[in-house]
Amino acid sequence: MGIFWDLIQQNEIQEQGEKAKNLEEKVALLEKKLEKTNETLQKTLIALENYLGKDIDGDGKMGSL
Repeated sequence: MGIFWDLIQQNEIQEQGEKAKNLEEKVALLEKKLEKTNETLQKTLIALENYLGKDIDGDGKMGSL
């Protein structure tokens, strides 16, 4: 019975390791997507400020970050 218990435990350890790896990959992907979203938002803000001729974000500058 001991050998079967060891096999079950080893399987559980492997599954947890795979879940952690998948989670790390998901977090890395989400971080990249967030970075791209922030870049797009910054470009949109610059274009909108230039188009409207107003300082929308209140940084005292128009059309720059």
